[in-house]
Amino acid sequence: MTARKPFALRLDPALHDAIERAAAGDLRSVNAEIEVLLREALARRGVKVPISGAPKRGRPARSEDPT
Repeated sequence: MTARKPFALRLDPALHDAIERAAAGDLRSVNAEIEVLLREALARRGVKVPISGAPKRGRPARSEDPT
C-alpha cells in the first residue's frame, strides 16, 4: 500500500462546506476531493505530479487454484 503523508489542514468552514458539497457530487471523500483539486491546480501551473501506484480497492480476485 502506498504510504500517505498525514498533516493537519485548517480551512475556513465555508470553504470546507463547499469542498464537502463538491466531493459529494463527485462521490468522493473530502480528502480525495482536495487531492483532485490540488492536482488540477498544479497542472494548470505546469507542475506535473506523478500518480502513485495506489492499491486496487475492493475484494481481491479469486485465484484459479482452489487449494
